[in-house]
Amino acid sequence: MTTISINPLDGIGTIHPNIYGHFAEHLGRCIYDGIWVGEDSPIANTGGFRNDLIAALRKLKPPVIRWPGGCFADDYHWQDGIGGREQRPRRINIHWGEVIETNQVGTQEFVQFCRLVGAEPYFCGNIGSGSPREIRDWVEYCNFPGDSTWARMRAAHGSPAPLNVTYWGVGNENWGCGGNFSPEDYGTEFRRTASFLRGFGGKQLYLIACGSPGNDVEWTNRFFRKLNKDYWAFNHIHGYACHYYCGTAGSATEYTTDQWYQLIGQGLQMEALVLQQRAAMDAYDPQRRIGLIVDEWGTWHPVEKGTNPAFLYQQNTLRDALVAATSLDIFNRHADKVVMANIAQTINVLQAMILTQGEQMLVTPTGYVYEMYAPHQGGKAVRAVVESETVTFKRGEKEENLPILAGSASLKEKTLFVTLTNIHATEACEVTVNLLGGASAQAGQARILSGEIHAHNTFEKPEALTPQSGALQAVGSSFKVNLPPASVMAAEIQLGA
Repeated sequence: MTTISINPLDGIGTIHPNIYGHFAEHLGRCIYDGIWVGEDSPIANTGGFRNDLIAALRKLKPPVIRWPGGCFADDYHWQDGIGGREQRPRRINIHWGEVIETNQVGTQEFVQFCRLVGAEPYFCGNIGSGSPREIRDWVEYCNFPGDSTWARMRAAHGSPAPLNVTYWGVGNENWGCGGNFSPEDYGTEFRRTASFLRGFGGKQLYLIACGSPGNDVEWTNRFFRKLNKDYWAFNHIHGYACHYYCGTAGSATEYTTDQWYQLIGQGLQMEALVLQQRAAMDAYDPQRRIGLIVDEWGTWHPVEKGTNPAFLYQQNTLRDALVAATSLDIFNRHADKVVMANIAQTINVLQAMILTQGEQMLVTPTGYVYEMYAPHQGGKAVRAVVESETVTFKRGEKEENLPILAGSASLKEKTLFVTLTNIHATEACEVTVNLLGGASAQAGQARILSGEIHAHNTFEKPEALTPQSGALQAVGSSFKVNLPPASVMAAEIQLGA
């Protein structure tokens, strides 16, 4: 028997909306020919940003979008992207194919884009090839409300009022493309740089340190040990950001049933990262004043045939959607540990929400998962215990087992929002939902994303795979839910008084 037992009285913590964040890097066709088409484009746009994409993203409700990288961030100098666009310098994007970066999308443009889609900007500053002064001046340009030279320049560029950017990354992947620092050397650079970053005008900044590559607990221990051991503890840090890509198994659209399970299993390793990284942080921050962030995560397949290998363009199938769903469920279940997560990336790169081709645009299965899961944002995560049968698959010659069911639950007043995933590739799953603590369901409604395991949307068939309304007989303290094979369900359940 497969069950999920939910206690609406057993709260874990508030699900921070930023867990549903995105990531948009100057990489491939994410920014140019993706988000941005230019004001003179025949594609309908607002200030150069395509209208169909804005409308689609507003349905997905991204609370925060990280920019401009990624590896790009530690070779990006923000002053290249301000002022008249016709005068901006043309730089080489050394990380992603040595294409020319025109800087047509800079600070003011990206903030405008975030406002159009209803998101907060999260800027990643340059530690690798930049300086503390460079990031400090960027903060002043964005946020100072007074009469400084940088504030005057911002006003001349179209924003007399401060841009009020709260989230600031102090470098990216500084263990690798961001400068190949050791944890101790990066700890020193973080302390130095963060010391000069001010909110201005009473605004509070949220400063985010580069975390470990994957679940590297040694990096985390060494970074925090260095951060705290020189003379006194350093408190000017608010977030710590790890990265985890679960990779691939097969390719984006061609994989066996065993590879279907293998990739989903690799995605489920996110839970170990959350538990072990938070435990390592707790040794130095037992009050959890510093938030655990996963600001790059997702699948990473071989690039689509016929595309530039440096552009990281890949298709996105139902398998990617299940990786997204099960990862988001992990973040929800650990709402007391995770404060932000940013899937890589928003459009046309890696596990994208949206793909474009000229005037055409489609929402991927992953994008639909984000739309389905949006009601979790700001809800109270409540205890949801899954007892699941398993499925056996082969990874090479080795047999492994994977639970069939995953899920999470949150509560807003009398509405219980439950998300469930049936990982089994070919068999339906009957789930018994048990409501504990005296709770009782009065009514419910559900949406389901399901199909053959290779199903995906194409520009010829952009709605081949979309969520459908499903029956949900949610009455009493215990009821049954039928999940089709390879499916994600999002259910709103009204509780009685």
